[in-house]
Amino acid sequence: MFENAAPRAIARKSLHQELVDRLQQMLISGDLSPGTKVPEKNLCVQFGVSRTPMREALKVLASEGLIRLEPNRGAWVTQVTVSEVNEVFPVLGALEALSGELACEHITDAGIDAVRSLHNEMVEKYNARDLDGYFAINQRIHRAILLAAGNDTLTTSCQALSLRMQRARYLANMSEERWRMAIAEHEKILQFLSERNGPELGRTLAGHMETKRASIVKWLQSA
Repeated sequence: MFENAAPRAIARKSLHQELVDRLQQMLISGDLSPGTKVPEKNLCVQFGVSRTPMREALKVLASEGLIRLEPNRGAWVTQVTVSEVNEVFPVLGALEALSGELACEHITDAGIDAVRSLHNEMVEKYNARDLDGYFAINQRIHRAILLAAGNDTLTTSCQALSLRMQRARYLANMSEERWRMAIAEHEKILQFLSERNGPELGRTLAGHMETKRASIVKWLQSA
């Protein structure tokens, strides 16, 4: 997998964060598969970095629960489990609900327009059956609502849990039925945000997380 990849040196403006971000994306997308050993040496060559920044980045990923570090055995990609999904998603749903309620109190008209524009882009990705593009914009929508809530503690907590679950969402097969449901749920999210209806937006976001949880658990149990 890595032998044929052209090395891509990382810009030095923020070596540590750029390396963490790239490794996170590889873990979320499944390029580094659950249950496998992280090929540190090959990744160092691919990214043009030494072992020291690589190991520092792996420590961050371990703290996020994406990998585990084993003495004398290196780094291993953690498995996504049913128990973890069932534990994390209810908490994430509650945080998303709170972010929706607070966003309705604080978001500007320009902020709503920005979310609407992202929503339209996401629908275009759906119509084109571009799943990678859809997921990327979906995350931007949820982040925009979270930031509009204007609560740093909420943002930090929600982003940490969301990162852990992004991998599960990405790896689980998105059925056509579930994809249609997700688009319909996002139509409601945009509607209630535009109306600044905090209670309804909160309930919709919590329900959106619950349907995601159920679909991921179904996939994990059948895999």
